[in-house]
Amino acid sequence: MDVKLGLGPENISPVLLRKVVRHGGKDPFQEASEDLKEDLGLAISAKQVQRLTERVGAEWKAQRDQQVELFKQGKLPRLHAHAPHVAVVMNDDGRVLTRAENKPPGVHEPGWKGPKYGCCLTLNSKQHPSDPQPEPPSKYLDKQRVPKLVREVQSRAGIAAKPESAPAKKARSKKHLRQRGPQRLVRTVVASMCGAEEFGYILAAEAYARGFDLAQRKAYVADGLPFNWKIWADHFRASGFVPILDFLHLLTYIYAAAQAAGVGAQRQWARYEKWLGWAWGGEREKLWAALQSESARAGAPPKDAPEHDPRVILAGAARYVENNLTRMDYPRYRKLGLPISSAPMESVVKQFNRRIKGTEKFWLKEGAEDVLQVRAAYLSEDDRVQRYWSMPRPHYRAVGRNRLCLVA
Repeated sequence: MDVKLGLGPENISPVLLRKVVRHGGKDPFQEASEDLKEDLGLAISAKQVQRLTERVGAEWKAQRDQQVELFKQGKLPRLHAHAPHVAVVMNDDGRVLTRAENKPPGVHEPGWKGPKYGCCLTLNSKQHPSDPQPEPPSKYLDKQRVPKLVREVQSRAGIAAKPESAPAKKARSKKHLRQRGPQRLVRTVVASMCGAEEFGYILAAEAYARGFDLAQRKAYVADGLPFNWKIWADHFRASGFVPILDFLHLLTYIYAAAQAAGVGAQRQWARYEKWLGWAWGGEREKLWAALQSESARAGAPPKDAPEHDPRVILAGAARYVENNLTRMDYPRYRKLGLPISSAPMESVVKQFNRRIKGTEKFWLKEGAEDVLQVRAAYLSEDDRVQRYWSMPRPHYRAVGRNRLCLVA
């Protein structure tokens, strides 16, 4: 290495450090090490990729935490002078395997933990005097596609799968795509291994910094998990964010309940179509009554009933709709030009899952948190990566002589 390279705290040039961290935040450390060697001729071990990625991620976490603290004190500055026209906040959780801290090498006390994810979107959309799409999309009425869609939403197993009907999507014109609904302008992402209460502050600070509370139209879209709506109640309700239950998750409950309500594929599908039409059209009370009726007809499930018991499925669907009735006025949301699906959030979760989720990936909680910060920064579409890299960095001991070098 030459002094002309402007070596940083790790005795590696800032340019190379950025490449190492970007690779380490996107791919498994071993794969990142191999790619760096093949693409850049940079000989760096997987362990060093991990060490540098987590080190920088910890620095970015400290900056995020400082932003959250300023928000709690009412001192957080806005990032932009003008408020967005349409702003949407979405959040969800995921799953990651962790292992115990302060143990000998190897995996000790493995277990699943739930990282929290959020995204803040600005949109280009317009309001309508009447419902711009009164009928459900054809993909929600396709007998082949719907079961696959339901399985993907329920299990989040479509990480490596190719999108459904990809050729059809490519064939659409840009004009046609613009007419489909609200279009994304800028997305920023936050993520953490912390609990729901603290994550609420992280998400709220991100939205505040971007001026979302001042937007002309704003929404909060999530599935029916209670922690999602506690975050909305604590941080977004007072600012007028319209609460919207993600339609895709509702669809999975409707489909499962229609299957559980009786035998015969034709009757099950007809029931699904009817219930879906009610949900799409905002006839939520009618849907709720139908689910309650079918649940009562099937009878209350015993305490030891398995999840696939029709009584459990019907009771769960009726309860899900009851708990979310106030967040299911979909014709109104479409007229306001607001999204009714958290598909952008699902896409973000999949991209995080590609990096940190796997049956052979066992993380220390702190290491997972650091990598999440790097991944979130690079998934964000603003200038935060440049801002992070431009800030002064702490001084560290060199990573070791000849630990980083160009391949001869």
